Amino acid sequence: MQAYDTILHRHRPFVTGYKQLSTSTVPRAAPRARVVSVRAAEGGGRERGPWDFPRFLKTVTYFNKPPSPQQVISTILQQPVKVFNAFTSGSTEEKKDVVLPLFGSTATAQPSSGAATAGGGGNAGAGVVLVAGATGGVGKRVVAVLLDKGLRVRALVRDLPKARQLLGDLRGAPGCSLELVAADITQPATLLPEMFQGVRAAVLATAVKVSPKEGDNAQRDKYNQGIKFYDPEIVGDTPETVEFKGLTNLVHVLRDNLGLRAGKPVLSADGKGPEWGALDDVVMGGRSESTFQVRPNQGEDGRPAGVFSGFVTEENNGGFASVRTRNLDPPANLSPYEGLSLRLKGDGLRYKCVLRTDANWDGIGWTRSFDTKAGEWQTIQLPFSEFIPVFRARTQRDGGRIDPFAIHSVQLMLSKFEYDGELNPNFRLGQFSLPVAEIRGYLPEPLKPRLIHISSAGVTRPNRPGIDVDQEPPAVKMNDMLGGILTYKLKGEDVVRASGVPFAVVRPTALTEEDAGAELQFDQGDTIKGKIARQDIAELCAALLESPAAADTTFEVKTTQPFPQPFVADPSAPPRDWTALLEGAALQKGVTGKTIDGRYTGREPEDAAKAPAQATA
Repeated sequence: MQAYDTILHRHRPFVTGYKQLSTSTVPRAAPRARVVSVRAAEGGGRERGPWDFPRFLKTVTYFNKPPSPQQVISTILQQPVKVFNAFTSGSTEEKKDVVLPLFGSTATAQPSSGAATAGGGGNAGAGVVLVAGATGGVGKRVVAVLLDKGLRVRALVRDLPKARQLLGDLRGAPGCSLELVAADITQPATLLPEMFQGVRAAVLATAVKVSPKEGDNAQRDKYNQGIKFYDPEIVGDTPETVEFKGLTNLVHVLRDNLGLRAGKPVLSADGKGPEWGALDDVVMGGRSESTFQVRPNQGEDGRPAGVFSGFVTEENNGGFASVRTRNLDPPANLSPYEGLSLRLKGDGLRYKCVLRTDANWDGIGWTRSFDTKAGEWQTIQLPFSEFIPVFRARTQRDGGRIDPFAIHSVQLMLSKFEYDGELNPNFRLGQFSLPVAEIRGYLPEPLKPRLIHISSAGVTRPNRPGIDVDQEPPAVKMNDMLGGILTYKLKGEDVVRASGVPFAVVRPTALTEEDAGAELQFDQGDTIKGKIARQDIAELCAALLESPAAADTTFEVKTTQPFPQPFVADPSAPPRDWTALLEGAALQKGVTGKTIDGRYTGREPEDAAKAPAQATA
């Protein structure tokens, strides 16, 4: 009862004789509604009508569920365990940090919300960029390029001493920072949630280790020459373990932090989602009533929709109706998104959307008003940057900006008041009905790749009909000998493409240690052969993070430099215009170059290639 006593205490201006209230005033089974005499909060004690106290109590208990007997017993039994753990571990063993800063401003101290940084929902600039495989030949260069752009980088590595040695001397443009996290992507238990908090983009440069059978030096000079110059073998984990299973583990933990192309649903048209309950002006003594129910045929095209409906009256100094979700468990992480998108059928009134970032019953609600068009289905986008802190219709000064990392509840409200005593300009008393088909977090437009995966040219060529393997690069010829390395790289690509995260899959041709800056050739369909510098790929990956033209594409890239002729950069050459290059490449979404039902798809989008086969079947 202590929690409910606190709630009643907060509403004591409306209850006569509050100090005399006890559990006996709440009937367990009353044949009729019990009422409590109330006074107006303002107006010198002017008498008002009766307060429907049982309805008020029902509202309170719906959003503040009393603990079950099992929960009470469980809590009691857990106390000795907590005390024992505190004495045996917490007081004697210092907790190790998961994220280790190397230099720069601590990225984890920054707001975790994309909406709270870089103007709301930006790409690389809106959070941390994770580089997996950061000590590899391409990965370490990606880290350096991102730092030079002033970004906050988190390097995921297996070997911390090696990472400190290779990356510790790096520096970059003002505002950059570098952190390390140690994990093995083949072991899901090592991929801790703290490692990915605040990550808004990721470059995946992980790869199985290929080494010369005859040995190599510590700098891997022979390996860096290219596979055609030595007899290769797989060292350590297999291609299936790294290129497919490990990548699957990594993408799985990244999805919620990077954000989904289709957005994160809070309410869907089929009624799936949190439980909603009425939170009307009865809490202030009023008599407005509302409900939220999923009803068939109330959505678009006869589909179901959640309907917020009821009536608003000013009786007993009321004037608002609202519905609110019970506290979400776990809270919704909407930090990768720019805001909330509501698909609804308007009625010409102005409503409010209220978000709470804590589990409190009566705390600050982050609020954004929105107008609707009568009789029209419309999509309303509410950027998080426009939500304001409000407590009981009063805006809170110096409230900062919302951090949607943990949204505990969502509320829809129709009120005669706007804020700070101002009236709602689009309000009317009486009946109302607002069908809502869905509520979801949305990514900013235009979409840019948030998940960059470095794969390899040639992944679709093993067993392709009509291919002359003898004319293909060594990796294609030796695919089976190397444990199906290209086969599992292709499976890893499929994981990235199916993740729901805006992506770009880069398939470089043979990687070299040459200078960057040679003329590039982009292609799709997985046919080109050639070479490209690792530095070129690193710079390309950084550019892809800001390239809408490359979103959701898979492509190959090489230089036009002949293979035997090394490229030497001209120091006076202007920097590349990556935007023009990527837009000029005219990359098509959905092209993979895979073989489907025995037919090579070439530059045809995969879905289009599947359609004839499905129609025939």
